[in-house]
Formats: sequence, C-alpha cells, structure tokens
Amino acid sequence: MIAKTSRSMLALYSGIATLLILVFVLFTYLFATGQKNWWLQLFQVKVLFIPMIFYLLAISIVVGISIFVLLSFTQKRLLAPIEEKMRLLANGNLESKTLNENMPLSASNKELFNMDNDIHQIKEKLKEMSSELQILNARPQVVDGQTKEEILENERHRLARELHDSVSQQLFAAMMMMSALNEQAIKTDAPEVQRKQLAMVSDIINASQSEMRALLLHLRPVTLEGKSLKQGIEQLLRELQTKIKISLKWEIEDLVMPNSIEDQLFRVVQELLSNTLRHAKAEELEVYLNLIDQNILLRVMDDGVGFDPEKQQQKAGSYGLMNIRERITGVGGTLKIISFKNQGTSVEIKIPLLKEVVS
Repeated sequence: MIAKTSRSMLALYSGIATLLILVFVLFTYLFATGQKNWWLQLFQVKVLFIPMIFYLLAISIVVGISIFVLLSFTQKRLLAPIEEKMRLLANGNLESKTLNENMPLSASNKELFNMDNDIHQIKEKLKEMSSELQILNARPQVVDGQTKEEILENERHRLARELHDSVSQQLFAAMMMMSALNEQAIKTDAPEVQRKQLAMVSDIINASQSEMRALLLHLRPVTLEGKSLKQGIEQLLRELQTKIKISLKWEIEDLVMPNSIEDQLFRVVQELLSNTLRHAKAEELEVYLNLIDQNILLRVMDDGVGFDPEKQQQKAGSYGLMNIRERITGVGGTLKIISFKNQGTSVEIKIPLLKEVVS
C-alpha cells in the first residue's frame, strides 16, 4: 500500500525508470550491432521526421501518467470506505450502518484496518460522551430548593409580564398618538418636512413594536407545558404568523426523545424564530424536524438579509448564537450555520438519538 511516498513522485520515478530502460535497451542493441556513437543515433534516426529521442520521452511520459492514474484509482478505491466513515463521523451520524461495519483485515490493507479500528474507537468514545452529556443535562440542577429551569421560567414570565404591561402598552399608545398627528398634519396641510419627520417617528415606533413582539415571543413560551415537541413548534410557528407577514412552511415529525433533548430543541426553535422576527427581514421561513439514521435533524431556513456567521460569533453581545451552540453542545449535538449577505440563512442541528438514553 502507498502510505509514505506520494503518487506523483512514484509516477515521476516510473517515467524516469522507463526512459533509462529504453535507452539501455537501445544502447545494447546498437552496441551489439557494432555501431559507434550510439547516442547520436537518438537524434539522427527519425521516424516520421521526428527524432527517436522524442519517442522515448513520449513513452516515458505516457508510462508515468498511466502509473499515476492507476495509483490514484487504486488509492481512491481503498480509501473510499475510510473517507465515508470520516464524513459520517464528522456529521455526527454515530448510528449509521456504514460506520458500524468493520473492514476485513488482510496483508494489503493492514494500515487501513488500523485506521478503521481507530475510527471505530473514536465513534464509541463520541457515543459515550454524547450519552453522558444527555444524561447529565436531564438531571435537574437545584438551587435553594428550586431547579435552574424553574428559576429561569419564573424570571422569564416576570420580564414578559412587565414588558407587556409597561413598555408594550406605552408603545401602543405612542403609535395611536402618532397616527392622530399624521392625520392632523394631512388635514392642516402641514409642510412636507414636518410630515416626513412624523412618518419617520411612526416607523421607529412601529419597528420598536415589532422588536417588543419578538421579545415577548421569546420570553413567554418557556416550556412545552405538557405538549409534544411537534405541537409546541407548530404553536410557535402559528403565533409567529400572527405577528408578521411571512410565508411559513414546515414539516415536523412526532418524534420520541428524552425530555431534556425535547426541551432544548424547543428553546432553540424559539430562539431561531425570535431572531428571524427581529433581524432577518425574511419573507419565507421553513422549518423541518426529522429522524434520519438515528439522528434528530432540525433545519430552519429563511430568505432574509443573512449575515457572516464567523463575524457574528466574534461580535460583542451576540448571545443568541452562543446560547444555541451551548444548548446543542450540551446534549451532544452539532450545529452548522450557512448564511450569506442578502441570501438568507440555513441552520442545521443534528443530535444523535442514542438507544441507551432513549430506553
């Protein structure tokens, strides 16, 4: 098996070796026939007006290229199973049948067998770590007689109630007053500059109301409250549809999973919908929740303004993505965000549904 020497170097060596062998054979023939200055024959003897040396070089190059192609094909065929397993491992497909298949040991692929064995051990360690994380996340953390989730839930409800009773009502009153002022300005034929300023203030208040709706949506539905994850997500989507004009499409499977994963996924969806409402300026939103190869797959896509994920993570005060990443990592999952300016955003979350945790 080719492990230490590159294919290109082997192809180069093969071409050079072929050229030397051809020159040696030709020298032997010419020497045996008693011809002197045999090396001149390489340039003087022509076939179709081309010196013989160029034929020897061409044959050597063809042999080198053929060796390179053959080695590339052989190496690709041998490494294809390893590459596929590495891809599955990177994507978190720990329960995939392909990943669980063992490579047969033989003299020609002993190194590949060792690599395959290492991948299998890494997979088992990842499964063990994911299982421990999910079990640990399911244990309630008690502080002064209350669980951490109960404390957060009470605080969220308090903030939502205060925002609704104070700021939200004041914004609504301000919007009504601005509407009256706009009508009055039109009736009294106020200057154009004044009407533009009033319209600008109205837009600012309207944007603040949208921001407040997003905050209330984010704070209020803290738990599933006895509903399934499918019902909870669908309720969030319908509520979002009443807040803004947006085209929604969803496909949510009714999956059986640990309560800890269910709760974290619900909170993540809540966070993503809140971000869409506040920042994305999207016209279309799609949400999918499926079970694929023993992996819970959540995908949320919009056609909004998009952003740079790397810059957003480094941005001070960017808690949304940080919270989502921490929640998903806490249950042994992976998060992949693809977003470009003015081209929308796609968020893909994958969580292994381990049998030992479900049971």
